[in-house]
Amino acid sequence: MSTGDRPAEGLRRHRPLVPVPRPQVSTPRVRRPPTTVGVWVLALVVVLLGVVLLLRLAQLQLAAPQEAAEAAAVSTRELHVPAVRGRILAADGTPLVGNAPSTVVTVDPARLLEAEDEGRALVLDVARALDLPADQLWGRTRLCGTADAPPVPACFSGSPYQPVPLAHDVDPVAALALLERPEDFPGIDVRTVPVRDHPAPEGISAAHVLGYLGRPTQEEVEASDGGVGADDRVGRAGLEAAYDDVLRGTPGRTTVAVDARGVVTGQLARTDPSPGSDLRTHLDTAVQAAAEQALADTVEQARDDGAPARSAAAVVMDPRDGAVLAAASWPTYDPSVWTGDLSTADYQALVDPEQGAPLVDRVLARTFPPASTFKAFTLLAALQTGVDPGARHACPGAVTIAGQRFTNYESEEFGRLTLPEVLEVSCDTTFYRWAYEHWQQLGGLGPAPGGDGEAVADAEDRFLAVARGFGLGRPTGVDLPGEAPGTLPSRAWKREYWEATREESCRRAEDGYPEVADRERREFLEQLAVESCADGWQWRPGDAVNLSIGQGDVSVTPLQLAVGYAAVANGGRLVAPRVAASVSATDGEVLREIDPEQVGAVSVPAEDLAVVRAGLAGVTVRGTAAQAFRGWPHEDLPVAGKTGSAEVLGQTATSWFASYGPVQDPRYVVVVLVEEGGLGGDAAAPAARRIWETLRLREDG
Repeated sequence: MSTGDRPAEGLRRHRPLVPVPRPQVSTPRVRRPPTTVGVWVLALVVVLLGVVLLLRLAQLQLAAPQEAAEAAAVSTRELHVPAVRGRILAADGTPLVGNAPSTVVTVDPARLLEAEDEGRALVLDVARALDLPADQLWGRTRLCGTADAPPVPACFSGSPYQPVPLAHDVDPVAALALLERPEDFPGIDVRTVPVRDHPAPEGISAAHVLGYLGRPTQEEVEASDGGVGADDRVGRAGLEAAYDDVLRGTPGRTTVAVDARGVVTGQLARTDPSPGSDLRTHLDTAVQAAAEQALADTVEQARDDGAPARSAAAVVMDPRDGAVLAAASWPTYDPSVWTGDLSTADYQALVDPEQGAPLVDRVLARTFPPASTFKAFTLLAALQTGVDPGARHACPGAVTIAGQRFTNYESEEFGRLTLPEVLEVSCDTTFYRWAYEHWQQLGGLGPAPGGDGEAVADAEDRFLAVARGFGLGRPTGVDLPGEAPGTLPSRAWKREYWEATREESCRRAEDGYPEVADRERREFLEQLAVESCADGWQWRPGDAVNLSIGQGDVSVTPLQLAVGYAAVANGGRLVAPRVAASVSATDGEVLREIDPEQVGAVSVPAEDLAVVRAGLAGVTVRGTAAQAFRGWPHEDLPVAGKTGSAEVLGQTATSWFASYGPVQDPRYVVVVLVEEGGLGGDAAAPAARRIWETLRLREDG
């Protein structure tokens, strides 16, 4: 071995020794491949979640569409946009009711919702700036029907997604001043809206025939199928109510987005409304003005003469087709009160009896005893009972019937009269005798209550039958709401009334009327109660004779009487009164004519009708209205008519005058009533003459 092959001995001697561990003997470790169980579990969970989501999606799309729709509705609302109402026009096209701009101050409902005090401080600031009552404006923010809301119409009945109107008909300058200070009046806005305007041509009111608007009820909104919204105004009286569907138009729709609080965040879609149609009427502005002025002046004169003259009415109608040229009721009111913020006090004044209840229409909604104007019908009835039309008939100052004395006015005696003359002087005693004789023919007190005899007697009573034939005691069918039917008493009617009031009558028979100060009236009422308690169902002689002169329980409206006199004038045709003539678009195109309607006919011999018409023609020349028509040009425009003075114990007589003309070719019927105005010839007839003077000018024109 060479030296290159072995380490040198020196080197081996100096190299450090490195300890080498001894290997440990142990069981060898086995390496296993990774498991896949967790992966499969996770995959299974994902699959299950996917299936659940798919099932829910299918449920929303297939099984629960309504639920999906409700979820979508949470974020959108559809708002009702009212249409501009159509106008109401006179016969010549003159606007009687139109639309005018009105400034409205509103508040964003979100401001009220977000404010700690519900916006009270903001509303108070607005009230101060506009110089308006703070309570009134605050009430406008309260939802109608809630605990702290004022009564309608002072509360808020609109949509919670639209601005809340705080004040209507505000001075535009004062309103716009609020917008110039948005930091002081946050959420306050000003908008211009159309409101009903009453131009009052010729100074007329026509408040009762035109009517007014009011807020709809919830039932009306729901029943309209979207045609009426809570913010709309609907007709509540007169033509506004009768033709509401024509005037209202078609509303629009606005879809808005709202947040979870119900606050509007944006507008999504809009459909514009279509305006309502115009309604042309038969009303003549000159004739309407004459009627209103005649009533006002007559009431003033009657009061100067010492009569109460509590109310009055006048109606002018064409007997050929029922067209109403004028309809006036006194007291009246300014119809513009309904376009602003009508307070509770203002409304109470409109219905207060102490102030004459101006809201009540005396033309068709109140009834009164017609008195001697009724004789035009009962004379025809007397002729049907066998009264000789060619004979002269006694007119004594008084007659005794069944032990009771009945008299003419001031017991005046006129001797023997022709039938036309009986009407001219309005002889009560002649009618008393005719009615009593017919009562005896029908069995007197004989027919038992509720039996066949009672029904037969009513059916054969010519005084009842003729009055019914001329439309008395039932609605006329006028195209206005609120018509009173009136009363035409009969044997059956009196029995039903007695059964309904017997208990009270017997109580009064026992206790009397100690609260009535007037001795004569108190004794009369007590005697009446005793008789009513015992056998008040009986149709007595007094009932028959009172019916013959339009007294007792007979009651009619002035419009009913006008329809009856129209039938006398036109030969027996009953025509329904019509105020409206046609419906037209805003550009004037006629969309629909409103045709006249004949509702019946009276079967009266022409010769009998001629007798009555002759008597009525003489009333204004020689009879009870001759003084009122003194100097009238009878040759140019002969007027036939009848006065009436309805008497009620303890009251001044109610004055009537019913008339038509020209006599040979009737084109007008004029009826005037003055409640507690005095004699028919002293109050109503002069008022009617003033209306006839305007009609004469109309004929000349």
